[in-house]
Order: sequence, then structure tokens, then C-alpha cells
Amino acid sequence: HVINITDVGHLTDDADEGEDKMERMAAQRAQSIWDIAAHYTAAFKADVAALNIREPAEWTVATDYIEPMLEFAKSIAEKHCYELESGLYFDVSTVADYGRLARAVTEDGPEENIGRIDTVAGKRNAADFAIWRKTPAGETRQMEWDSPWGKGAPGWHLECSVMSEAKLGFPFDIHTGGIDHREIHHPNEIAQNQARCDCGSLDEASHSGARIWMHNNFLVERSGKMSKSSGEFLRLQLLIDKGFHPLAYRMMCLQAHYRSELEFSWDGLRAALVRLKRMVMQAERLRDSAATPGDHPKLSGPQDAFGTAMADDLNTPLALTAFVDALGTKKLDLGIKRHVIE
Repeated sequence: HVINITDVGHLTDDADEGEDKMERMAAQRAQSIWDIAAHYTAAFKADVAALNIREPAEWTVATDYIEPMLEFAKSIAEKHCYELESGLYFDVSTVADYGRLARAVTEDGPEENIGRIDTVAGKRNAADFAIWRKTPAGETRQMEWDSPWGKGAPGWHLECSVMSEAKLGFPFDIHTGGIDHREIHHPNEIAQNQARCDCGSLDEASHSGARIWMHNNFLVERSGKMSKSSGEFLRLQLLIDKGFHPLAYRMMCLQAHYRSELEFSWDGLRAALVRLKRMVMQAERLRDSAATPGDHPKLSGPQDAFGTAMADDLNTPLALTAFVDALGTKKLDLGIKRHVIE
């Protein structure tokens, strides 16, 4: 299990134009870009710990993989890329089924989404994307490296493919991410992976670089009271400051399927906290029980219900219901209940 920290390459739009977000923030705050990256990496890891989320086997940081990125880019450049004044670009027409992931759920594909991609002079196709972005003439970036295509920085899409291959190899089992990556970022990753492996049609899922691609939907806040401009937006620390345990937020998230949009509300968070407290109190009573179930046929019912729910595309709402039912039913003795929750 690997989580990528992409500390370079994030631009101010979905495509390959605009400023690097990290460079811009460093300039605004008069700080080193490396300090900015370290600050947000630490903040993210602190939230992961507060939410009691198991850490990955490895954290990979993009700037540790610049040489492998250059090697990856050179290996696909001749057959799949072309050079412009602004950098090295990937020609999406050189791989089969480009954009198929974006069309997996909707009919929208790269042709329908080109409105989200700014025009770059000289691009062969609207959906072509940067593998390596040259530093503009007369500018100096805090994060830039020498390459066969000039001094510059890697494209965001390249980073993810390179770190995935380095740690997991192609194909690996599961690639996750936000639903906003399904239309551009992940199709671009897949195209690079196909080029790297010299793979054909995406009729074979493993040609994408991963056997399964999973996307979580958005947490939305509709009251309009939270925004970056107002100075108050949804952060885990805000919930803590208002007296909520971090695990109440995790409970709220688990009550919705990961592919469903989840609307945030303070009432919903309070309800999740109440549910969590009840579960914890019931579990504590069971923990103090010395009863043991032995080999009991009644164990299979609640365990099967929980397992079936989780095997159904991680149906956590149904799994939680099965868990609560097992805690609350009077038909199971304390020993059986304790075994089930353990």
C-alpha cells in the first residue's frame, strides 16, 4: 500500500498551463517551496493519524524520483511524444482507447472535456499533455532540474506513473483517487502506462497499469457559509476545535458509500458522533466480558453479513448496519458478540 506525495507539478488548472501551485504559494508567503511542501505533508500525516487511518507501507515523494521520471520519459519519448517550446508533450493518438476510463460511467470523453484544457500552441491534439514542462525563458523556479528537453519540472501525470511503477510494478492491483481525476489525470496516467509497457487495447484492464481503478466522490458543503475567502473552510482541526472527536467525522464518511456524494452538515456530524459513542460503549462492555463462544454456529450470521457488505464494492453503510445489529441483538451471548467485533 503506497501513498504518493506530489510535492511538485501541480498547476493552477487541470491541464498544462498556469503557475505551479507550490511555486506561487512560496512566492506569496516568501518561504522556501521545500518548507511549504514539508508543512502540508506533515499536516496531512497528522490528520491521517488523528483519524486512526492505518499508514501505508510506504510514502513516496515526487521529488525523490526525478531521475526515474527522466528515464521513464526518455523511454517513451521517441514513439509517443513530441517537443514544443514549452516542453515535452504526450500524443494521446499513439495509444489505444485514450479516455476510456472517463467514459466508463458517462459518455463524456476527452472530446467533450476539452473545454477544461487550455490551448497550447503547437499541440497535435487538444487532449495532449505535458510530460516535462520547461522553465520559461528568463525565469528561475525553486524546483527545476536539467533534462534532455531543457531545465524544468515533470508533469503531474508522469510523477504518479513513475512512483507506482517503482514501488508496485505494472500491473498492480488497485489505483485509487478522487472522482475529479477520472476525466483527465487518470486517463493521462493510463496512456503513459500503456506507452511504457507497450500495451494494446484497454479491453485488457491490466494494460492500464492497474487492474482496478476506484474513485471516491466529493464531500460537499451546501450552506455557503464556508469558503476560503471567508477564512473558514472544512478542515479536521475545525471539527476538533468545535468539540468533535475526529472519529465522528470518519464515522460520518463511512455511513455513505465511497462512490456517492456526501453532504456535510453539523447535524449529520452530531448524529455520527452519537452512533459512534453507542458503539464504543457497547464494545467496552463486551471487552470486559470473560465469556468465550467456542465453536458456535451463530457466529457465521453476523460475520457473513459484514463480509458480504464489504465484498460488495466496499459497502460500508451496510457493513456498519451489520456490525450494529450484531452488537445490539439479544439472540447472541456476550462471548459470541465479542468474537464478532474482534
